[in-house]
Amino acid sequence: MAQKTKTTHKIKIKKGDLVKVIAGNSKGVQGKVLSILVDANRAVVEGANIVKKHTKPSAANPQGGIIEKEAAITISNLALIDPKTGKTTRVGRRVNEDGKIVRYAKKSGEEIK
Repeated sequence: MAQKTKTTHKIKIKKGDLVKVIAGNSKGVQGKVLSILVDANRAVVEGANIVKKHTKPSAANPQGGIIEKEAAITISNLALIDPKTGKTTRVGRRVNEDGKIVRYAKKSGEEIK
């Protein structure tokens, strides 16, 4: 039986980027990327895809109960927000004058920090 090979994609969104959700239940929500799950091709975005989690009482949460937290979103459902215009943009990579590879917003050409 042939073994399945996993396709790897270059993830162009990084932790700390400002993104907009372009598909799914949280469509239109803007937020900062809190973490990236590279193996699952997903990201956790602040204020987007809120789920209710039932927790047992513990030392950290002695009361227990239902807490609301952000769940991961597929990266394809996110678009980076251009730092110059404030609109969604695609991300490109190029070599800057220092010889380093940097990400840039394709709409404005602005370098992404």
